[in-house]
Amino acid sequence: MIKDSIVRKITAPNPGVFTGDGTNSYLVGVNDITLVDPGPAISDHINNLINLGGNKLNRIFVTHTHNDHSPAAKIIADKLKIPVYGNYAKFSNYQDTSFKPDFSFDDKMEFDFEDSNIVAIHTPGHASNHFCFYIKQSGCLITGDHIMSGSTVVIGPPDGNMHEYIQSLKKLKEYKIKYIAPGHGSNIDQPNEAIDWIINHRLKREEKVLDKITQLKHANLDRLVKSVYDDVDVALHPIAKASLEAHLIKLELEKKVLKNKDEWIYSEES
Repeated sequence: MIKDSIVRKITAPNPGVFTGDGTNSYLVGVNDITLVDPGPAISDHINNLINLGGNKLNRIFVTHTHNDHSPAAKIIADKLKIPVYGNYAKFSNYQDTSFKPDFSFDDKMEFDFEDSNIVAIHTPGHASNHFCFYIKQSGCLITGDHIMSGSTVVIGPPDGNMHEYIQSLKKLKEYKIKYIAPGHGSNIDQPNEAIDWIINHRLKREEKVLDKITQLKHANLDRLVKSVYDDVDVALHPIAKASLEAHLIKLELEKKVLKNKDEWIYSEES
């Protein structure tokens, strides 16, 4: 396990199906601290972050605005009178309505603070407004929900986009990442292998989607999810349907499938 004196992880007490053990918040820096993903509006968690950051906590960065990542931002910012950085999502589904950033990110924007240099990398896919943060000093990549430990990420249309997700994963290979600090779960010490595994896993799942549609000729999401995700617990199929739809939208853009009302059809043009 890599030791990093610049990045500290604090996990919120919000365990669940989507959050695992809880949402990870990160304090980046020693004397000049950036709080990344303050998490849900849970008093104990908020007080813990404020106590740990103390008067050195100077700003808040948000990877994206799902309700387990950003609601505490406004509360902490108002208490400490510090700015919030982040972007609005294109679609309002499942977004934190309290989120109002003082500043927004551009792709590959760099921030030079007293003891940390942070690069904001636009990584749409899980959410249209998702950013990862690369800490140059330690080679740490804070990934929010772009990459999680122990689980794949749900890509839920319309704000989630499978094509953009895969492209965003490939984009991360441009950086010299030493380890991944995910939004949920433990640190990942073999980042490039993890990124390659996720890309291959998604593409294999996509092949399976296309194979099943070819066999069935036409099918709706309920029918497809049973055969495409037959290796996944049936209780998780309602969640899997979101990623399945994202795969189908990607395949439709590539003209490999067609949609007719609620059914998806194999395209002879492909």
